[in-house]
Amino acid sequence: MQNELLWLAMLLANFLLIIAAYKFFGKLGLIMWIPISVIVANIQVIQTIELFGLVATLGNIVYASSFLVTDILSENYGKQEAKKAVWIGFFSLIAMTLVMNLALVFKPLEGDEFAGTTHNALSTIFELMPRIAIASLTAYLISQRHDVWAYHFWRKRFSKDSQIWLRNNLSTMVSQFLDSAAFTLIAFYGVFEADMLWEIFITTYVLKWVVAAADTPFVYWSKIIFKNQRFVLK
Repeated sequence: MQNELLWLAMLLANFLLIIAAYKFFGKLGLIMWIPISVIVANIQVIQTIELFGLVATLGNIVYASSFLVTDILSENYGKQEAKKAVWIGFFSLIAMTLVMNLALVFKPLEGDEFAGTTHNALSTIFELMPRIAIASLTAYLISQRHDVWAYHFWRKRFSKDSQIWLRNNLSTMVSQFLDSAAFTLIAFYGVFEADMLWEIFITTYVLKWVVAAADTPFVYWSKIIFKNQRFVLK
C-alpha cells in the first residue's frame, strides 16, 4: 500500500500547489504550472511502478494536472488564454529536450569521479528523452487542443456555475483517452510486449481519469478565488 498512499499524497500535493500558485500569482501562476507539469512529467514517466496491482508509469498525476490548469484558464479567462498556455508547454518541452541533450555531448572532467557519476545519471534520464519527447509533444498537442475546444463546446451547453463539473469532466475524459493512446503507442511500441503495452495504456488512462475526476472541486475553488480576486500579486 505504500505506493498507493504516496500516489494519493502526490495527487493532493499537485492540486494544492496549483491552487497556491493561482492564489498568490493569479493567472501567471497557472501559466507557470504548465511548463512545470510538462517537464516534470516527462522525467518521471521513465520510471515504471506497481500501483493497485497493475503496472503504471510515474508522471500521470503531474501531467494530468495540466488539464486542470487549462480548464481553469478556459473557465475564468477564455479560450485564447488556455491556448497560449498549451503552446507555452509545447515550447518548454522542446527547449528542455534540446538543452539537456546538448549538455550530454560535453565530456565530464577526467579523474573527477563525481562528475562521471553525474554525467551517467543524466544520460540515464535524458538520453531517453527524444522518443519520450516526440510522444509527449504529439499526445500533448492532440489532447490539450481537444480539451480547450471541448471545454468551450460543453460550456455552451452547460453554462451555469453549478455545471462546471460537467464541462470539466466531459472535456477532460476524452482528452485523457487521446493523450494516453497517442503517448503509449509512440513512446513504448516495440519497447514492451503487447500485453505490457496494453496494461500501461489502461492503467495510464484510468489513473488520469481518476485525477480528472478528483480535480473537479479544485476547479470550483479556483472559481471562488477568481470571483473574490484575492490575489497577492496579479
